[in-house]
Amino acid sequence: MAKNALAEIKTLLDGYVGQRIRLKANGGRKKTVEHVGILEETYPLVFIVKLDETARPVRRVSYSYADILTEAVELTVLDEKGPQKITVSPAP
Repeated sequence: MAKNALAEIKTLLDGYVGQRIRLKANGGRKKTVEHVGILEETYPLVFIVKLDETARPVRRVSYSYADILTEAVELTVLDEKGPQKITVSPAP
């Protein structure tokens, strides 16, 4: 069942490749990190986000689909319609 949920998340993210997103992730020790970037690529187990940071050279971060399922990572699509949070419904 969990493998099916991960496949659904990947399929959902495939539709947002190339779009600007806001990424909010657990940084450990009660810290939360927030980045804005482009959803660059989706792979079978992870997705890659190219960050918009001018102070550094190009930086990419990767997270697994399980991070979204466990709510360790929150994604929000930033487009002309306004922010749209990517959510996954829990399995019955």
